[in-house]
Amino acid sequence: MNSSRLAIIPLMALAILVPLTSCDDAIDIEKHRRGTAESYMIAAANPLAADAGRKILAAGGSAVDATITTEMVLTLVEPQSSGIGGGAFLVHHDATDEKLETYDGREAAPASAKPDMFLKPDGTPMRWPDAALGGRAVGVPGVIRMLALAHADHGILPWADLFEPAIKLAEEGFEVSPRLAGLLATDKEMREIPVTKDYFYPNGTPLKAGTILKNPALAKVLRAVAENGPAQFYAGDIPAGITETVASAPANPARMSAEDIASYEAKKRDPVCVTYRVYRVCGMGPPSSGGILVGQILGILNQFDLGGMKPFSAEAVHLIVEASRLAFADRALYVADADFIPVPVSGLLAPGYLAARARLISPDKRMEKAFPGRAGQSAWRFGTDSAPEKGLSTTHFSVRDRYGNVVSITASIERAFGSKLMTQGFLLNNELTDFSFRPESKGHPVANAPAPGKRPRSTMSPTIVFDQTGKPVLAIGSPGGSRIAGYTLKAIIGVIDWNMHVADAIAAPNIVSRGGPIDIEAGTAAEALKPALEAMGHEVKFREMTSGLHGIHITSDGLTGGADPRREGVVLGD
Repeated sequence: MNSSRLAIIPLMALAILVPLTSCDDAIDIEKHRRGTAESYMIAAANPLAADAGRKILAAGGSAVDATITTEMVLTLVEPQSSGIGGGAFLVHHDATDEKLETYDGREAAPASAKPDMFLKPDGTPMRWPDAALGGRAVGVPGVIRMLALAHADHGILPWADLFEPAIKLAEEGFEVSPRLAGLLATDKEMREIPVTKDYFYPNGTPLKAGTILKNPALAKVLRAVAENGPAQFYAGDIPAGITETVASAPANPARMSAEDIASYEAKKRDPVCVTYRVYRVCGMGPPSSGGILVGQILGILNQFDLGGMKPFSAEAVHLIVEASRLAFADRALYVADADFIPVPVSGLLAPGYLAARARLISPDKRMEKAFPGRAGQSAWRFGTDSAPEKGLSTTHFSVRDRYGNVVSITASIERAFGSKLMTQGFLLNNELTDFSFRPESKGHPVANAPAPGKRPRSTMSPTIVFDQTGKPVLAIGSPGGSRIAGYTLKAIIGVIDWNMHVADAIAAPNIVSRGGPIDIEAGTAAEALKPALEAMGHEVKFREMTSGLHGIHITSDGLTGGADPRREGVVLGD
């Protein structure tokens, strides 16, 4: 904690930490898709969570303080996407010492995990929906430990105070949002799972938008963690409830021990940075592949003048897609939890290596196949991974406080409602399905195979961009499974190469390739690119692509923010 900042916190700070609960005070989402501010700002996926974070910032709290409050409220009001039963990656810039740190709160596999844990008795992989349901896919949650580690380094307000907005909302109730209600209406699995069913489907029917929902069980957990510290989540009754829920799951019951939970550690990782134009783009390293993917793609695109091309033209999209295909080929071979696998990060991001990869790209013709490269002399050779990573209900938010500190954080429980298992008012993740289901490929080990204590590879890409003076200019990220890097990249290129307003870059059509076809967001103007891209040899598919980009652009004129219109996010600040 930086105690030198405590003196400027208003004496009546706690009086303004009351969260938004009344529909009379409801924030107009459409009016807050973009915003400006002079001192501090938050862009997050739910107006209740964003408002709670804003009030922490107004009280003199740090970006990390606001992050903790926002994520606790998201656990309650956006349970389908993230929460204390899941994990997160956090990128932090400290304005005082100009230091960049990245925090790893990714879930870990329990000691019972085995390389073949997602194979059926006949040796073939389980269907992903079957594997994701129930106890087997649950990893040890990491959010609380990670936020505590970041708070110890960068917190200003007391830990306990940061939980009060979520506790108050859980006890007094909040309005179910249209997005939550819509997802509940279409989910078929949770209706059959005890506890989860009782909470989300009272009287057998899904909660409707506008319903006032209370969660006293979650309030109890949050109060215990607030009053007794983060260790409370990892010892005693709370982990006992987690292990019992995993063991008694109606689908795929599994063993997670109290020791698995008690021994979990959040970790600081080395940031992954690459120079792009005159900027420095920094993100999360392994076990996330996001920072490497974004860095590789931008490093390859350094060899091309995107700024001289029409934004989102077929010419520009072709180059972005080809660079993405090369990066995903490397990801499938090399990237996994660096505590278990020697990931050649420096080789993958070396300027000479990326320049050589760029020379494989034709300006007007799709390469027949994107192969992985030889990324450094120490690189191991593995079998190609095919982990699906379908975490479509992750969340991302960006924060900038009055002191100039910046947070970019992506948090998740993987798919919508995670494992569908609920304990003590919060949902448990299904992140272990981000491991490769096949531990070997063509006789070679797969880097991202499951193992006890190992963290599954992710594509979450919380990113902070710095200018040539080392000052942060953009905080950005998104949910979206393995498309996250593509969504994040779109916004970065829009702001840097095409001088777009960050909100416009976020709202622009999503166009992504993860190595195969080009996915174009259905129903957008980008559908018109199909003939030109097909003429270059690309296969094009129109898909629903629900990104959740939330970004803050820091300029000489102040702060400008954008929230993805595909979700319920808002930008708030002062």
